[in-house]
Amino acid sequence: MKKIKIIAAFALIFGLISCQQSTKKQTTLEIADAIYFGGDIVTMEGETATYAEAIAVKNGKIAFVGPKKEADKMIDENTKLNDLQGKTLFPGFIDAHCHFGGFPLQAVGAKLLPPPDAGVKNIPDLQKTLKEWATPENISLTGWIFGAGYDESVMEEKRHPTKQELDEVSTEYPIIVIHISGHFCSMNSKGLEIMGINEKSKNPAGGIIRRMPGTNEPNGVLEELAAIPLFGKALVPTSNEAVVKFAAAGQEMAISYGYTTVQEGRAMDESFIQLAEANFFKIDVVSYVDYVHPTFFESKWNSKTYSNHYRIGGMKITLDGSPQGRTAWRTTPYVLPPAGENKEYKGYPAIPNDKDVEALYQLAFKNNWQVQTHANGDASIDQMIRSIKPAIEMYGNKDRRNILIHGQYIRTDQLDSLKKLDMIASLFPLHTFYWGDWHKQIIGDLLGNKISPTRTALNKGVRLTIHTDAPVALPNLMRMVWTAVTRTSRSGKIIGDGEQLTPYESMKCLTEWSAYQHFEDNNKGTITPGKIADFVVLDKNPLKVLKNNIKDILVMETIKEGNSIYKRK
Repeated sequence: MKKIKIIAAFALIFGLISCQQSTKKQTTLEIADAIYFGGDIVTMEGETATYAEAIAVKNGKIAFVGPKKEADKMIDENTKLNDLQGKTLFPGFIDAHCHFGGFPLQAVGAKLLPPPDAGVKNIPDLQKTLKEWATPENISLTGWIFGAGYDESVMEEKRHPTKQELDEVSTEYPIIVIHISGHFCSMNSKGLEIMGINEKSKNPAGGIIRRMPGTNEPNGVLEELAAIPLFGKALVPTSNEAVVKFAAAGQEMAISYGYTTVQEGRAMDESFIQLAEANFFKIDVVSYVDYVHPTFFESKWNSKTYSNHYRIGGMKITLDGSPQGRTAWRTTPYVLPPAGENKEYKGYPAIPNDKDVEALYQLAFKNNWQVQTHANGDASIDQMIRSIKPAIEMYGNKDRRNILIHGQYIRTDQLDSLKKLDMIASLFPLHTFYWGDWHKQIIGDLLGNKISPTRTALNKGVRLTIHTDAPVALPNLMRMVWTAVTRTSRSGKIIGDGEQLTPYESMKCLTEWSAYQHFEDNNKGTITPGKIADFVVLDKNPLKVLKNNIKDILVMETIKEGNSIYKRK
């Protein structure tokens, strides 16, 4: 296998229950490779939950859904009988937006997340975690000490770690720690030196090098396009063995959370192509390529069908930054601006010139490339809406399934525009737990309660999905469902009461509705005869447990094309 650069592109980097059997016309009964029975089998067909007694799998596809006595007719001595023993089976999970290239960093690097995902509550915790991680074996993977997931909004100091504090961990080895949003990082002095960042360095367009007070000397903290391009430059595996360790750890993490299709939301190099050529993937991987790399669309991988479990699904355009990091571009000022910014601070655009954004949409529409647009602040969403309209007028808009990603601060009138533009809103209610309290501090209580307005979007007829944006948080899809259903913050407050989804709607978001978003609804998303036999087995049914217990549901098994690829020990 070639030496592969691991991508760390973090954002640049989710009714009433009936017990009816499926009424879909079944294929002719034949001997099955496997039968599943003995638990809740939720087909995800229709507007309310339907259950099946049994399903049969043949040649990696669903051959039968219905009564067990009929499925029993498909059994011979070679058929594998899978008794769920009271557990619950759903279609395989499809996260509507995440960064699979960042999973290895989270799986292998120092765990810098705050509770409940890890234990970093302050800068001394961060330093201690890095020191404990920095074994010779771990450092040898890239030559750097690294970790991901620190969150200054909930750390006791309420700020990013500086280069001086990282120098206390090591001055011999370079250090990079990546913010939970994926839009910031901090480096020690050695890391800044290797990257050529010093007092003479200018801020790049769309990014900021933070400085020591009253000087031009960098303090170690880098924002947006001053940070994101450096992730891949720093974290390059030093050997083929390191490549395999990274890639395998990231894939196993995804599988352990029930992913059967995973997305790379901002691919920036050929890493995934090289892995696909090596037939590495166990699950389907769909990449959305950053707009600065259009040549990738000329390859055979740009397709709506998979080859070796990989394809390029479309283009990614990023118009602003992180709301919790206060780099999302707003039309009104932040109530609590970042240190060093004045009271008129509104964040900033990633691509200031509308004409440049218009040109990107026209390029995508001309070539029939699906587009995912990262926009968090309402000013960036305004820019998206006005910039995409000329492309629609020029090339038409039939079944393009273009997507707004995140939309944290979207206004209700902008949801109306998404409906008119036939765009999918992939919103981010996971924020209500991780940063709901923080949002209310930085943009005000009233607006803070309106982040990710999922119920309003559905009521307006906008097609909806939800997502983890992992590794911004762990790729724990049951926690994502819980946040969409309860909208509970870290402090226990309800963020946006009335915007909750039902458990069934939330499960739709990571099965059928996400399959539709990816142009894969003909093959995935429901338990329907003829579709791919991608399943996940849960220890409990999220449609039946108390809402607050959804977050504790565990993935017991992941099944891809009829083959078990993960079982909880």
